[in-house]
Amino acid sequence: MTLSIFLLAPSIVSSSHLGIGGEQTNSQDGSTINDVAKEGCLCHNAVADNTVQIILDEVPYSWIAGEPYEMTLQIIGGPPAASPYTAGFSMRVSAGELSGDTSQNWENDVMTLTHTGDSAGVSDRAWVLTWVAPATETGAVNFWITGNAVNGDQGPGDDDKWNQLLFSMQEGNDATTALGKRTLFAGDGNVSPPEPEETGVDLKHMGAEFRAHVLGLLGFGAVLAVILFAGLMLRYSFSTSYKGRSNQLRLRYKIRRRGDQ
Repeated sequence: MTLSIFLLAPSIVSSSHLGIGGEQTNSQDGSTINDVAKEGCLCHNAVADNTVQIILDEVPYSWIAGEPYEMTLQIIGGPPAASPYTAGFSMRVSAGELSGDTSQNWENDVMTLTHTGDSAGVSDRAWVLTWVAPATETGAVNFWITGNAVNGDQGPGDDDKWNQLLFSMQEGNDATTALGKRTLFAGDGNVSPPEPEETGVDLKHMGAEFRAHVLGLLGFGAVLAVILFAGLMLRYSFSTSYKGRSNQLRLRYKIRRRGDQ
């Protein structure tokens, strides 16, 4: 009996980098979270924050029974991504099956998906997931996604921000499939993508090789300038001299004609 009570009791929520989902107990105030994907990551903050963008890319306009759909979930915004953990998510669908190479089904429920310990530390806060559509005539499928951007201190706090993306998708046909894919997002639209990781060599550390490269470019530019200047001189100097010579010939011709008269 004691074991049964333990299994039925909801787990305590803290900011878990190992994944999250299902019914939980909020460690902040002891309240019950029936489903993190549906109600939000209340263990971090009491309300959603629209400065956090929850973006789902490659979403079909409708679904075809049994078809797998690969989508990319990304979280943008919140505190700067810092080691060792940057973000996490909890996702649920009302029908179909979810999977992902860098994510896991919460408690083996294929209609849920969440991050893993390794993928909670990705710098771009993005996961590729697959949803397999249910059997035909299932009706509209609902999607609930809660995404959380954290500061990496491995504990809940005001710096951690979360938001939700909620939508539904109808069963379709060849006509709706031809519409292609779309991108859905929740947030205020003020998207600032993560800073790219720095690569290459700082210019101030390039030393003599960099200076030689600059001098070479300057020398090449000087040669081009001389060639251009010489071309302009030849073009316009010749034209002026030729015009002056032509005027002299005309004047001499007029003088001779007057002498003949």
